Amino acid sequence: MKRRDFFSVAGSGAAALLAAAYAGPAHGGGARPGPFLDLKRLADRNRDRSTVVCQHGMVCASQPLAAMAGIDILKRGGNCVDAAICANAMLGVTEAASNGMGGDLFAILWVEQDQKLYGLNASGRSPKAWTLKQAKKLNLDEIPSRSPLAWSVPGCVSGWAALNERFGSLKLGECLEAAITHARDGFPLSPIISTYFDWPSEMAPHMAAVYHPGGQAPKYGDIFKNPMLARSLESVAKEGAAAFYEGWIAEAIVKKSQELGGFMALEDLKSHTATWVDPVSTNYRGWDVWEIPPNGQGISALQMLNILEGFELGGLAPNSAEHLHLFVEAKKLAYEDRAKYYADPEFADVPVEWLISKEYGKQRAQLIDPEKASVTVGHGDPELDSDTIYLTAADGAGNMISLIQSNYSGYGSTICPDGVGFPIQNRGEAFSLDKKHRNRLEPGKRPFHTIIPAFMTRDGKPVMSFGVMGGDFQPQGHVQIVMNMIDFGMSPQQAGDQPRLEHTGSSNPWGGKMEAGGSLVFEHGFSDAVKVQLAQLGHRIKKEVGAHGGYQAIWREDDPLRYFGGSDPRKDGAALGY
Repeated sequence: MKRRDFFSVAGSGAAALLAAAYAGPAHGGGARPGPFLDLKRLADRNRDRSTVVCQHGMVCASQPLAAMAGIDILKRGGNCVDAAICANAMLGVTEAASNGMGGDLFAILWVEQDQKLYGLNASGRSPKAWTLKQAKKLNLDEIPSRSPLAWSVPGCVSGWAALNERFGSLKLGECLEAAITHARDGFPLSPIISTYFDWPSEMAPHMAAVYHPGGQAPKYGDIFKNPMLARSLESVAKEGAAAFYEGWIAEAIVKKSQELGGFMALEDLKSHTATWVDPVSTNYRGWDVWEIPPNGQGISALQMLNILEGFELGGLAPNSAEHLHLFVEAKKLAYEDRAKYYADPEFADVPVEWLISKEYGKQRAQLIDPEKASVTVGHGDPELDSDTIYLTAADGAGNMISLIQSNYSGYGSTICPDGVGFPIQNRGEAFSLDKKHRNRLEPGKRPFHTIIPAFMTRDGKPVMSFGVMGGDFQPQGHVQIVMNMIDFGMSPQQAGDQPRLEHTGSSNPWGGKMEAGGSLVFEHGFSDAVKVQLAQLGHRIKKEVGAHGGYQAIWREDDPLRYFGGSDPRKDGAALGY
């Protein structure tokens, strides 16, 4: 299973690295006026932005209009929760391939008054009528991605409601105003996001009615409107989450599911709830790194950090072969446990405490050979009884939120119920159809999840809210950010500007097994000498150049309170503050 596989098939989107350009009408001399995109310059653009510094509030998001809308909420007296809901709703309008009302949401929130971190799991559950027995009747070996069989209940709106009711200072409707306005009146498409609209209409006819107005894909700089989404947002603004889970939107979702052979029922939507959870952490060289526990994959980042803590990374050059080899080997070990143990803890025994323990991390670190890449690795054996968006916001009172939200693959299932203006996620694709697997399909169960917000504290005080989008890559991205900052002393912006490495081909929670040690995919910025050294250690090197993840972060300093923001140059976004 590959995140954004829809784009790789369609020949567009982030996986195709900026495959569409706008060309205005020709003028004298044959010049190409207006917002023409030089795609190579865009892909290779400067990755050395300045860190943004401010005192009163900050929003970092992958699209500037969303970040600006969040800042406007802060200036109106809203807090970071209000700003995050506003920015998330705006991203559902402006970056619809990656997130929206049809997806799921997770958040970690620092509440200054309580001096405490809170975690929110707003991921949805499988339909109660969708079972392994039904999958067997359909002769399925895996759950098809672009199908209502991959649907789980969308949790995003329940996440907005839970955050707003418990910690918001403005009404939910106020937080959604900007998104409603931009959906109804339109907005100009930004460069990278514009490429996400470039796919054949016949490939996703249920979606083309929404995203290809007049039968044409809008291009960079074009004004795009989504009046159907504006109507959906207006209903939630007026009636709250019930409009989504019990009203006309729920009826439209169920109707489309039934039309296309799915199993979603009104009761599945009505009974959905988001869940407040306690974040879990490990200490890495004096800094506490926090993640949401399973059904997500966040603890794999903590496992990797525990393994790497046994090596003196600070004495190595960042992104040297020696550094990257240790990182990749730690990733392989953690992902074997991820494939074996991560699942919905309401249905399976997930040994979180053991997996993220220092003792276990030391045991796993001993399996790494500094001179040779591993080809096969196994999971540990505990004692048992049997395209995503990331955004972060901070306010003048010291509250901070780390929020991630996703459709899973680009545009999720690529199916838009009639009239709602957004696609439904395909998160249920991540279930295993192996009846012996912890992450097997079961009625009312949450599937294994890739989206993970992160937070860092020190001595019980907030330091940084951060996240890196990118499906399977996300724990690797978290660890590379932490190493860049803690081991190599980089700023929040520099930590995200650094070129990234992705190891692919690990075993996974839906049944795949690692073969021949997997492969390494590099971004621009790694020398050929480093690649040769890694190959000599036994790593398989892929020739293609990738673009891994999308990062945002806010670092906090006190006395006086200041925020330092970073935003990923791989996206259209911005870190804004005031």
